[in-house]
Amino acid sequence: MYKKQMTLQRITCYLLLIVAALIFVYSLGIITDLYDTLRVFSEDPEHPLIEGAEVYMEMQEFNKLFTLFGVLLILSALANMVFGAASRRRYYLSNYITIVLNAVGNVAVSVWAIINIYSYRAQYLEVDFASLEVLAPLYGIEAYQSTFWFDVCPVVFVPVILVSLLSIANLVWKHLLMKGERALLEGSVEVEK
Repeated sequence: MYKKQMTLQRITCYLLLIVAALIFVYSLGIITDLYDTLRVFSEDPEHPLIEGAEVYMEMQEFNKLFTLFGVLLILSALANMVFGAASRRRYYLSNYITIVLNAVGNVAVSVWAIINIYSYRAQYLEVDFASLEVLAPLYGIEAYQSTFWFDVCPVVFVPVILVSLLSIANLVWKHLLMKGERALLEGSVEVEK
C-alpha cells in the first residue's frame, strides 16, 4: 500500500509544479491579443479611440497580480520539493503546511482568476469591433476579435483545482497510513513486553 501512495505522492508533487507553471504561462498569454489589438486605442482610458478598448488598460492591474500569483504558486510547489514532500516516507509538519498552502493557494487563485477573466471577457465583447476593423489598418495593426485566451480559462483552471484536490486526498491517505503504521508499531512493542 505504501508503494502506491509513494508513487501518487511523487506524481502529485510534480503535477502541482506543472499546474503552477501553467498558471504562470497563462497569465503571460491572456493579455497578448489585447495588447496587439487594443493598446493603441486605449492609451487614454478617459477617451479611448474605440468604444470598449479601455478593457486593455483595466486588465493591467489584474494581469500583474495574476502573474505574481503564478510565480508565488511555482515557489509554493517548489517548497513541496524542498521539504521532501515528493519523496519522504514520513511527513512532518512542514510537509503538511506546504501541501495545504499550495492546494489552498491554487484553488483560491483559480476561483479569483475565473471570476475576473469572465468579467473581462464580457467587457471585451463590448468593444466596437466594427470601428476596430476600420481603424486598425490605419495604425498598421491587425484586428483580433478572438476570445480564445478568455475561453481557455476552464482548460487551465479545472486541472489546477483537480490536482490540488488530489494533493489533499494524497495527504489524507498518507496521514492514515502513517497513523496505521504507528498503531501497528505500538501494538508490536506491547506484545514484546
